[in-house]
Amino acid sequence: MENLRSSGVDSSSPSVAVVQFAPLLGNVGGNIQQLEALLQGVQADVIVLPELASSGYAFADKAEAIKAAEPLAGSSFISFLTHTAHKKGCSIVSGFNELDGSSLYNTAVLVTASGLVGKYRKIHLFWNEVDLFEPGDVGLPVFDIGSLRLGMLICFDWMFPEVWRILALKGADLIAHPSNLVLPYCQQAVAVHALCNRVYVATANRIGTERNLTFTGGSLVASPLGEKVIEAPVNGSFSASCSMDLSLTRVKKITPRNTLAESRRPDCYSLLTKHLE
Repeated sequence: MENLRSSGVDSSSPSVAVVQFAPLLGNVGGNIQQLEALLQGVQADVIVLPELASSGYAFADKAEAIKAAEPLAGSSFISFLTHTAHKKGCSIVSGFNELDGSSLYNTAVLVTASGLVGKYRKIHLFWNEVDLFEPGDVGLPVFDIGSLRLGMLICFDWMFPEVWRILALKGADLIAHPSNLVLPYCQQAVAVHALCNRVYVATANRIGTERNLTFTGGSLVASPLGEKVIEAPVNGSFSASCSMDLSLTRVKKITPRNTLAESRRPDCYSLLTKHLE
């Protein structure tokens, strides 16, 4: 796979859509029904759904979370996504409550017409998530899906610039970012990450209230220039799509004498790999 130093430009303009809704807590079947209706009018090369779209989020304890989880193999939710991707001729990224043996993971899945092709498990667990889920253990993969190269992050990963830069260095054109955001300033930071790494970012956030958490909506697609090409309201179900100019992601020119690749100084960044006291 080409890395950030590549100068090759793909002139195609693949499209991406974000879908914002309120998943039902603990109701996988109900969430499939909701999404079936919401996705009918959505058409894009890549569709991004919120974090834990299969199950809802604010579980009282691990037992409740496990009850709403599925293993990847034989999952009714993955089967629904595969059927939808086949029907629409697209790829879908969705949050997924993953049961692996006795372990739970807050996962993002990448599904195409042929089924599950990749996953990312959330590295940076937020608040009470540490009582429910294991930290992610599959690294930061980037997938070539033909029309573009795609990486995935989940919600609170937005706080850590290192993971965004790694995905950019691995050649991601688009970072799909399923989210259940509750802090009021996350969407602002997402656009900055897009700008600093010269990638597209699609943040699909949820809406509604579960137990003591109210989610902030405001799903967005940010361009490599830091522009919010799509911006959803804070309330209400929402979907929209836009095209992406891959020349902006693959020639990361900042000035006539600076590109993101050549101006980096990795020899000065060694502190980033150390654990701080």
